[in-house]
Amino acid sequence: MITLEKDDGLWIATIDRPDKANSLTGDMLEELAEIAEAATDARALILTGRGRVFSAGADLDAAKAGLATSPLWERLSGAIAALPGLTIAALNGTLAGGATGMALACDLRICVPEAKLFYPVMKLGFLPQPSDPVRMARLIGPARTKLILMAGQKITADEALAFGLVDRVVPADRLMGTARDLTADVRSAKPRVARDIGRLCEG
Repeated sequence: MITLEKDDGLWIATIDRPDKANSLTGDMLEELAEIAEAATDARALILTGRGRVFSAGADLDAAKAGLATSPLWERLSGAIAALPGLTIAALNGTLAGGATGMALACDLRICVPEAKLFYPVMKLGFLPQPSDPVRMARLIGPARTKLILMAGQKITADEALAFGLVDRVVPADRLMGTARDLTADVRSAKPRVARDIGRLCEG
């Protein structure tokens, strides 16, 4: 239920379970982590979903069985964050729960106007994965992070753009084209140059 496309240095991983709101099972989460760990030679990695939802987070049955607090989430986000190439979350719809971590770990986030972002850990009684609040606060500040994680607010695409949680809002029919366009320079550059610029941007 994860598809992987490789095209001249660009890897596109797609969550393909639209009938279940692209909710993630343990096997799917492990497959995503393995893709991210293997993408060290990719110039760019795009994460997206099939249908109208990027991901609803953990599959309900899998969450009840322990997936909601699995170290696989942190393994995935850590692997994405460590990649030397450009990483983009192309959010084709709503982003919820633990799936937020993989988007936060990406260098860029773009979304469709209909997307909403929420992370209801407080309501569900779980702690977020350790790196998620840190990455979110780095992007939008502690108060807005608490607005999402503690006050349980759903953030619209326009609010996410204003906060700095996403970098662009684009129509659905232009989402993947825009994501591909954003990888053009890094795909044509020398890998060392792209890697070094990425490191400089991190300070």
